[in-house]
Amino acid sequence: MEEVPAYPSYALPLWALAALATAAGLLGARSRLLGALAGAVATVGLVDELAHGRRLARAALARRRTACNVVAGLGDPNARRTLVVTAHHTSSGRPSRFGRRWLFGRDVRTLPVWWPLPLGALLVAAGAATGHSGARRSGTVVSALASTFIAYLDADARPSRPTGRDVPPGVGGLGGVAVLVAFAESVRRRPLHGLRVVLLSAGAAHGGQEGARAFARDRSPGLARGTTWFLDLDEPGAGELVLLGAEGALWPVRHDGTFGELVARCAVEQGVALYTPGRGPVLRATATVASVARGHGYPTACLVSTPPLVPYGQVAYGQMADAAQVAEAVARALTPH
Repeated sequence: MEEVPAYPSYALPLWALAALATAAGLLGARSRLLGALAGAVATVGLVDELAHGRRLARAALARRRTACNVVAGLGDPNARRTLVVTAHHTSSGRPSRFGRRWLFGRDVRTLPVWWPLPLGALLVAAGAATGHSGARRSGTVVSALASTFIAYLDADARPSRPTGRDVPPGVGGLGGVAVLVAFAESVRRRPLHGLRVVLLSAGAAHGGQEGARAFARDRSPGLARGTTWFLDLDEPGAGELVLLGAEGALWPVRHDGTFGELVARCAVEQGVALYTPGRGPVLRATATVASVARGHGYPTACLVSTPPLVPYGQVAYGQMADAAQVAEAVARALTPH
């Protein structure tokens, strides 16, 4: 159990920056310079937050609290190769209306709900700087609507007090935790030789993967990039098992293709149905634990669920068993022969 500093929510800095862009749009009617500067600050801050940069806005607006990561070790602790299998133990108390993924045929994507945030601020900054009142006013309206959306989304995602009429919470991140446990039990029965395995259940995922960021920051010096792989289990148990091709709130960042091919091949060998979008359609998520590892330069792959194919509040245990089976097959494929 590792306690790590973490900010409690992603919503406050995003809301504050969107509100700043709204104010900049109104201010730009009187002072083009101040409107342009405030709009530019809001734009840079929003991109920094959504692209998982230094996150200066939340450092200025919020106080860090404490989250907990759960870390365990398996296999050969002295092995040259390392596989980090990750999940997160954050589960919201009720389903979010905007958190579901959308299917267009076999194309797996999410709606680009975050784009209006920096776009509105950018329109305000550009409109104020050039004196184009139409762009400034449009940006002001978009920013005002975006700040309202963020406030609603944060309230919608907060756990609610049980009333007896609530929809039971979905599997959420706990599905990945269950797969970690099943994986660990199987490896304990059939030990791995020549491979070190690190199991991570990260905390504060809904704050923007704060737990995973702390793990990567603290542990990356001891994990060689040429011989370490990250396999993330992001909420399996809610639908069809998918190998994530890319993710990103603003632009898609692709996961490692070679490692992804290994995961797909292991699934085929185990007889597990795994949808692999390949180079065409990709699933866009806001962030997973794998995205944090990818940002630190590690080969990554991520197994996720498509939109719920089981009633919300129920769990597809067979899919979770498939994920555990694939994870173990990947671990054994990485073991030196």
